Amino acid sequence: MSDEPPAVPVVCEACGTETRVPLPEVADALDRHNERQHDGEAVAEVDPAVKERIADLAAEGLGLE
Repeated sequence: MSDEPPAVPVVCEACGTETRVPLPEVADALDRHNERQHDGEAVAEVDPAVKERIADLAAEGLGLE
């Protein structure tokens, strides 16, 4: 098993880019990109499919399914 943290897919449809960012760095990477490229507007985001899956898992864990 790797000591590397999991990488999260981050997409920016406005720029047409997709990258993978180590989980502990996601929030900062999104903030930096959006500040530099989009005047601070929250355009880049964690891949929507990943966000949806995380929300589903959280709902299951809380018994809200």
